[in-house]
Amino acid sequence: MLPADDGAPLPPALVQGRSRWTPVRWAELPGFADDALHEAWNAWIKSCEKPGPVFAPLCGQVRQLSIGSAEEQRAWMVGRLQPYRVEPLSGQSEGLLTGYYEPLLEATRLPDASHRVPLYQPPAGLAARRPWYTRQEIDTLPEAKAALRGREIAWLADPLDALVLQIQGSGRLRVAEADGTVRMVRLAFAGSNEQPYRSVGGWLLQQGAVRDASWPGIKAWAQQNPQRVNEMLWSNPRTVFFREEPLAGFDAAFGPRGAQGVALTPGRSIAVDRESIPYGTPVWLASSGPVVNLQRLVLAQDTGSAITGAVRADYFTGWGVEAADLAGRLKQPLRLWVLWPR
Repeated sequence: MLPADDGAPLPPALVQGRSRWTPVRWAELPGFADDALHEAWNAWIKSCEKPGPVFAPLCGQVRQLSIGSAEEQRAWMVGRLQPYRVEPLSGQSEGLLTGYYEPLLEATRLPDASHRVPLYQPPAGLAARRPWYTRQEIDTLPEAKAALRGREIAWLADPLDALVLQIQGSGRLRVAEADGTVRMVRLAFAGSNEQPYRSVGGWLLQQGAVRDASWPGIKAWAQQNPQRVNEMLWSNPRTVFFREEPLAGFDAAFGPRGAQGVALTPGRSIAVDRESIPYGTPVWLASSGPVVNLQRLVLAQDTGSAITGAVRADYFTGWGVEAADLAGRLKQPLRLWVLWPR
């Protein structure tokens, strides 16, 4: 049952960067009475590891309520927070929801006959040259190759897997070590060459090479056209460098660290435009479409170069095959409400 609003007058609308926040009653939030709030509470406690000044005063109560009932959590939210519908400064209040995930890939510590695609730490002189070499120059220029020599973290079999890892910004590797042991590690974003990002799917569509620019469609084209794979890859000049982090025990239950600096929670963390929604803000998300229907509490904990605009979010789906499938297909209408302290 939804706790009753106190009936007090609504506060004025707010302008936050590229968005306008319009105050609403809690009854406007679709599905608020039905969400499994305890799932989101784990993500909220993560945000409280690095809270902004607005939410820091609430974190003690958020932690105490981690063992509260859904009714207690809901009543506390209604009492302490004010929902605001997020809208662009002009135009429609309906936006776009997409998904992202943490790839899980097989790798080797040393190159072998089948693993010839390196994943790199940042080169020593990365900051001195902006932008750094393009993807094509990294593959072909002796000076770029020399700068990356000895910076290899691990090796993959498929260059498209490396591209996916760079686009997602982080991932899990099951690494076969030189002594034959296998261990799980995480590669986290550590920098880029600061070149512009261009979609290889978009390039294939422009070429008239495919009708289906999904990742399965791109991989199918690559298998049929191995002699043109480098041409396709080089159409995207941007590349990403990584750092290796251990992955064991409790850490393995959460995703990589987002831009807020806290670990992401599958199904409860979103990437947003930080000009419109500050990191650490609890957000009510509603999206209905052919892939999934979502009405739930999420936390704004990350951002991305393609995530711009007031009503725009990237939904963290987790890791593994199902997460990759959901993230790859998710592209549907979105409505957002920020939940701001009263």
